[in-house]
Amino acid sequence: MECSTRSVTTWVPGVVSATFKKTSLTVDDILALMKECGLRTVEWSENVHVFPSDLTGAELLGRKTRDAGFSVAAYGSYYRIAGREHVDADFAESLAAANALGAPVIRIWAGEKPSAEVSEEEVYRMAREADEAADMAAAQNIKVAFEWHKNTLTDTNESAAKLMSFANNDNLYCLWQPTVALSPRERVEGIQMMQKRLLNFHVYSWPDGKRGPLNEAEWYLYFSAAEQMGGTHAAMLEFVKDDAVEQFRQDAGRLLHVLESGEWNG
Repeated sequence: MECSTRSVTTWVPGVVSATFKKTSLTVDDILALMKECGLRTVEWSENVHVFPSDLTGAELLGRKTRDAGFSVAAYGSYYRIAGREHVDADFAESLAAANALGAPVIRIWAGEKPSAEVSEEEVYRMAREADEAADMAAAQNIKVAFEWHKNTLTDTNESAAKLMSFANNDNLYCLWQPTVALSPRERVEGIQMMQKRLLNFHVYSWPDGKRGPLNEAEWYLYFSAAEQMGGTHAAMLEFVKDDAVEQFRQDAGRLLHVLESGEWNG
C-alpha cells in the first residue's frame, strides 16, 4: 500500500523594516517592538536601515539582529533587472551588503514596466540578467527572489511564471504579497501555481486598495493555499494602516493567531 507524504510548511512571523521608513523608529526600536509582539525575523530594507555602500554597518546590523534573538529573513534591495547584457555594479554592491548582513535571500525587482507592455524578447533578456544575478548570489549561498509587485513582470501570475520559466535557474524565486490588481481568487491561483518557487510572504490587507487592519480570514485563505510549499518561510508584516505602531501591534497579534490556528504550520 502506498503512503502519501504530506508537505509540512512552517511560517516564521516577522516584519519588513520598510514598514517604518516614514516613522522615527530606530533599528533598536524596531527590534524592541518585534520582541514585544512575538515576531522572530526581519527583512532589512536597502537605503532605509541598511545601505549597500556600508558593509561594516550591514555586518553590525546583522550581528545586532541575531544577538537580540531574531533572524535576518532577507535583504530588501532595490535592484531592478532591465535586460542588460550583464548584471551591473549596483547588484554586486547590494549582494555584498546582503552577504555582510548575513541574509539568506536578496530581493530584486522584475523591471519597471507592466508586463503587458514588455515584449517576449525583452522578457528573455531580463531572464538572462536574472539568471546571471542568481548565479552570482548562489556563489555566496544567497537566494534571489523577485518582489511580487505591480508594474513589473510579476504583476500577473502568468507573466511571473513566464519569467521564471525563461530564466530556469534553481536559485531564483519569488516573494509573494496580495497585489491589489489581482482578485482574491487570482491571488490563490498564483500561490498554487508558483508555490514551489515562492519564498517569503509580505503580509498586509488593503481593502478597496487602501491600507486596513490585517484581515485574518483573508490570510487564512492565503496560507491554506500555500500549505504544500513545504519548508520554512517568513511571513512578514508590511504596509501598516497609517504607519501606526498600535496598529502594528494589533496586526502582529492577528498574524500570530492565524499562524497558530492553521494546520499548515508544522
